[in-house]
Amino acid sequence: MLWRHSIRRRATASRTTQMAQEDQVRLILALLGSGLVFLAQPAASQTYPVKPIHLLVPYAPGGPADIAARLVGAKLTEAWGQQVVVENRPGGNGFIAMTAAAKSAPDGYTLVMATIGEAAVSPVLFKEVPYNIERDFAPISLISDATIVLATHGEAPFKSVADVIAAAKAQPGRISVGSPGNGTVNQIVLEWMALNTGTKFQHIPYKGSAPAANAIAANEIPLGMLASSSVAPHLKTGRVRVLAVASARRSRFGPDWPTLQEAGVAEVNASTWTALLAPKDTPQPVIGKLNAEVVKVLEMPDIKERFAAGGVDTIPSSPAGLGARIKQDTAQFGMIVQKADIKPD
Repeated sequence: MLWRHSIRRRATASRTTQMAQEDQVRLILALLGSGLVFLAQPAASQTYPVKPIHLLVPYAPGGPADIAARLVGAKLTEAWGQQVVVENRPGGNGFIAMTAAAKSAPDGYTLVMATIGEAAVSPVLFKEVPYNIERDFAPISLISDATIVLATHGEAPFKSVADVIAAAKAQPGRISVGSPGNGTVNQIVLEWMALNTGTKFQHIPYKGSAPAANAIAANEIPLGMLASSSVAPHLKTGRVRVLAVASARRSRFGPDWPTLQEAGVAEVNASTWTALLAPKDTPQPVIGKLNAEVVKVLEMPDIKERFAAGGVDTIPSSPAGLGARIKQDTAQFGMIVQKADIKPD
């Protein structure tokens, strides 16, 4: 009997030892695996990119986002020797391109050149949006910034923002102001101004900034809240004048233009920007490499000149800086959209 108990004890001890050894092996493999993953990320950034990068644009060729994508993409191609392929996927309020980018592999080979519309306006304007900026995207850098201006016809009676506010108070809802369309950041700025001055305007949506600018130049409407680049051709002829800019700082394209805040409209601070995003969970070393190269590109004199020719500034940022800008604008615009009951087309 004693020898049987001894055998059982030896067998139990053997099984315990075997299980302990197996646990040790699993632990070592897990540690090795995590180490390999940790080491693989820097390695990925060192070799990235090894194939073409697809840069999606939510608009047709020729717009601010498309121009930004092509200017930056060409420089990245030169720097890395890998083609950056710009793919225009317009339609659906930008949802088509944004959704495609969000569902792409998070490896740095599919990016999207978003605007303030897709990143900060649509999420608070539409009841259903097929993507979530914070959940689905990783910020890389802000790219460009276009000033929004309150413009009037050259012979209109408005000489200042104060004149506009006085007229709006005297004729509530009867002073027409054009914009690129319903639900645009331009309309949000207009309603923001109205809320902060106790006024009401008649919003006239056009299909883009250029048609609205042409309407002001033709004296079809007295005012417009538009991109400065769209009114620039008419400023030289004197058919359009700028009364103020919507940003907190004056524009270098019109140093004499006061800000709305300087003109007595508190808090208003907005512009039309573009930004580069990647799918969420793109490795941080890849995000870092993209950011470093994009910032370098945006600081190149020839790139600054190309953007400036269209009335646009380059505004490189850190990924965290872009993330903060998106959160700030989304929160502010959400309040304006709700208070003014702004609806999309």
